[in-house]
Amino acid sequence: MALTANHRSSLEGQQFQVVVIGGGINGVAVARQCARAGKRTLLVEQNDFASGVTSRSTRIIHGGLRYLEHGELGLVRESLRERETLLRERSHLVHPMHFLLLLNENSERSALKVRAGLWLYRRLEGKKSNTDSTEMELKRLERALDAGRRWSFFNYEDAQCEFPERLVAEWLMEAVEAGAVVRNHMEALAVDVTHGRIRGVLLRDQLSGRDARVDAAWVINCSGPWADRVCQRSSIRTGKPMVGGVRGSHILLPRFPGSPNTAVYAEAADGRPFFVLPWNDQILVGTTEVADSGDPGRAAPSAEEIGYLVKSVAQLFPKAKISSQSVKHAFAGIRPLPYSPDDKPSAVTRRHILHDHARDGAARMISVIGGKLTTAASLARECARKIGLGVAEPNTISMATDRALDPLLDETVLEIARIGSVSEETARGMLEWHGKRAADIARMALVSAELRAPICPHSSHIVAEVVEAYRREFAVTLADVLLRRVPVALGPCWSESCSREAALRISAVLGWKEQAMGANLEAFEMERSAFLRPPAKSSAAFEAAAD
Repeated sequence: MALTANHRSSLEGQQFQVVVIGGGINGVAVARQCARAGKRTLLVEQNDFASGVTSRSTRIIHGGLRYLEHGELGLVRESLRERETLLRERSHLVHPMHFLLLLNENSERSALKVRAGLWLYRRLEGKKSNTDSTEMELKRLERALDAGRRWSFFNYEDAQCEFPERLVAEWLMEAVEAGAVVRNHMEALAVDVTHGRIRGVLLRDQLSGRDARVDAAWVINCSGPWADRVCQRSSIRTGKPMVGGVRGSHILLPRFPGSPNTAVYAEAADGRPFFVLPWNDQILVGTTEVADSGDPGRAAPSAEEIGYLVKSVAQLFPKAKISSQSVKHAFAGIRPLPYSPDDKPSAVTRRHILHDHARDGAARMISVIGGKLTTAASLARECARKIGLGVAEPNTISMATDRALDPLLDETVLEIARIGSVSEETARGMLEWHGKRAADIARMALVSAELRAPICPHSSHIVAEVVEAYRREFAVTLADVLLRRVPVALGPCWSESCSREAALRISAVLGWKEQAMGANLEAFEMERSAFLRPPAKSSAAFEAAAD
C-alpha cells in the first residue's frame, strides 16, 4: 500500500467514552452524534471511510416505496422524514429526482395496487403529485421502450445522492469539529472483554504496522457485513450470526439513445424490481439480491448477475441494442441485513437492529445490523440514546436550505470563480461537492497555477481540492482522494492515462518523489480495478444470460 507521509500520533493507552468500529455512513453518523453529545469518541475504519458498502450502493435517498409491499409503514415514515432533512441540510449533495415506475401486461404487480401504494406514499410524505415536469420525459421514454408491450406509467419523487462518499466526508469533519478522534486504515483486531464487560479495543495501524490498546466505556460495532467477524475475533458468542449477507451488484453503461433522463423503476424478467438511473454522466443499473457469506472485502458481481442486469435493461430498451459489450464496469457490495435464513432476501427487513451484547457476556457493546443511506442520521440518534445520551429529534420546521450555497444559483458560482480565479465550470463543480467550504478551497487555489490546474484533462475539478482532501478530510492514499474525497476517477472518461496525469500533477504540488508517486499510482490502480470491475466478456455464462 502506497501512502502519504501523514503523521498520526499513537493512540496507545488513550481513554475514550465511545469507540466506534466501522467508518461507513452509519459509523460516521454515530461518531458524529456521540461527539456532539459531549462524549470523547474514537472512530476507526480498517480501510478508508465510505470505501465499503456505502460506496457500493445504488446511491438513492428514498422513502422506501418498496417497503410498503411488506407493510413497514414505520420505516417508510422514518425514511421520508430523513430524506426531507437531507434535502434541506445537504442540498448540494442530495437532489430531488423524479422516478417513473413502469408496469406492463406481464407485471406481477397490479396497476391498482401500485396506484394505491403511491397514494399512500404521497400521503405519508405530505406532498401532492407533480406530473407536469415528467410529461415530456414520459413521452420520450415511451418512444424508447419495447413497443410490443402495453405500458402503464406512474410517477413519484424521491432523491439521489450521487456521491455518498462526499456526505461521509462532510459528516466526518463535523465529528472531528465536535471533538472526535478519527483513524482510517486502522483495524480493530479485537474488543477486550473482562468479567462480562468490554474494557477496551486492540487496534492495528495499517500504515505503521504498530498495535495499540485504548480504553473504552462503550463500543459501537458499525462494521456492517464485518459485524460478526468483530465478535468472533473478540470471543463474543452470539449464538447465531447477526448478519445474513446479501450481495447487490450493479452495472454501469454509457448513455445510450433513448436512455432516461429521470430514474426508471421497473420489473426484471423474474419480477424483481430494479432501477435504471442517470448517474455521473452514465447509466447505473441495479441491483441483484444473492446470498453471500464470503469475505465482504472481496465481493464481486458474478457473470450470471451481470447477465441478468444486461438482459433486464435490454428487454426494457430493445432499440438501444444493449449487450454484454455495452457494460463499462460492474461492482458489488454486501448488504448487512439481519440474519434470516428462512426468508427470501427481498423479504428481509431493511430496518436496522441494535444488538445489545450484554446478553452475550459483553456488556456496553452494541452491534448495528442493517441500515441504509437515507436513515443513517436517525440510526445514530437511536444508537446514542441506547447508550444513555440525551439526544433530541431535529426540529425539521426550522430547517431551511441555505440558498446562498445553492450551486444552481449563478451569482454563487460567479463569486467562487472570482475568489479562486477559476472557470465557472470549476466553481460549480466545487460547490456541488464541497458546499460552503468551496470558498476556502477557491482561496487556496488562488495561490498558484498548479493548484488551479485540473486533476486530469477531462475534469473541471482541480488540484486544490486534492490538497484539501489530504489536509482536512483525512485522505491517506491516492485512492482515498480520487475514488472518495474528489471522486473524479468514477467518471465515464477516466482511464489509465488520466491516472498517470493526475498522479503527476498531484505529486508536483505535494512534493512526492518519483518512487513515491509510482507506488501511490500502482496502489490506486489496484484498488480502482478491484472496485470497478470490467466484466469478463468472454464468459459463456455471461453471453448466454445476456441473449
